[in-house]
Amino acid sequence: MINSETKDIIIIGGGMVGLSLAYQLIERRITKSITILDKEKALGLHTSGRNSGVLHAGIYYKPGSLKAKVSVEGARRLCEWIEERNLAINKCGKVVIPTKANLDCQLDLLKERGELNGAKVELWDENQLKAFIPQAVSKSGRALWSPNTAVVKPLEIIKCLERELTSKGVTIKKGIKIINVNTKEKLITTFNKENLSYSYVFNCAGLGADRISKLFDVGNDYTIIPFKGIYWKLKHESSIKIPSNLYPVPDLSVPFLGVHFTPDTERVPSIYIGPTATPAWGRENYDGIKGLEPSVAISSIDLLSRQYINNKGGFRGYVHQQALQSFQPFFLKAAQELIPSIRFKDIEPCSKRGIRSQLFNKRSMKLEDDFLCINSDNSSHILNAVSPAFTASFALADLIIDSSILLN
Repeated sequence: MINSETKDIIIIGGGMVGLSLAYQLIERRITKSITILDKEKALGLHTSGRNSGVLHAGIYYKPGSLKAKVSVEGARRLCEWIEERNLAINKCGKVVIPTKANLDCQLDLLKERGELNGAKVELWDENQLKAFIPQAVSKSGRALWSPNTAVVKPLEIIKCLERELTSKGVTIKKGIKIINVNTKEKLITTFNKENLSYSYVFNCAGLGADRISKLFDVGNDYTIIPFKGIYWKLKHESSIKIPSNLYPVPDLSVPFLGVHFTPDTERVPSIYIGPTATPAWGRENYDGIKGLEPSVAISSIDLLSRQYINNKGGFRGYVHQQALQSFQPFFLKAAQELIPSIRFKDIEPCSKRGIRSQLFNKRSMKLEDDFLCINSDNSSHILNAVSPAFTASFALADLIIDSSILLN
């Protein structure tokens, strides 16, 4: 027997972007008739629940980009939301340092970008850096200080949003796998033969967003390439003490920030080191052979190889500098570029793992850097909800709603 259910809005994906969309649809009194579908039995098992927890301050993003438009305002709104609910937050700030002397000019660029985006930033000299993090070494003697960068507990936020949305009448269906979409009849069919009709769909499926979009015949020129992020942990007994986020100056031509140090929100914070950004062998291949998808691995290698051949600059640099960082000696070397005194004895493996769903444009043969949302008849598909999507979630949700055909 085929069951049928009608809801005005269906949101596919119960991660941070999907939950924030539901929240803003209700806050703005657009609709309360919302169903969220998630393929897992609990929310936050993938990207949203596994990210670093860093709320970015908006210093990296090119002015005028979608990331720049929503990062600062989104971070401010999320911080207020968190504090109103007494959730965990560590307002520890962030220090960015050049790991090579010729990268010093990037500090000025980041300062300029940050200020244009509305972020609070300041340049430090070597004395200021040493007073704050004695063991950190800047190859140019300068550093960039971002006081509004914070760290949160992503899963705590996901669970709180889930409770609030449920109390507001949102239906959250878990363990729901979508097998077919009839766009003419506006009908979604699930694995258990349930039919869900809709007036509008928001596709926020994260690692599976491109696969869902193709069921709507949208985004056929795009595919997601998964990149695995592996972390290590600073031992509590280590003499190295890091009171804030500590990042290297990033290569702004690739969408990765390099191995960095991040404290958590505990009273005596643990310090995590990472993540790597190496191609994953499956979209959910967090450990070993679990989640291994040979077809994904082969496709990723093929596409990235073509980008490597066509790009003599940034991406080739990424391949040489980061691709081997899943191996401990290379990982440690990356950490030593920030803290030269760190040794094997100071770090230990940890279970923290994440996979970044990075969108690849098969027409231009390059990774997409900015957020990307494609609208179609009665649906919007958020295909590239990469960092700082968690940070910017409420502001990003408003941007998606405002640009959707739903309001037109």
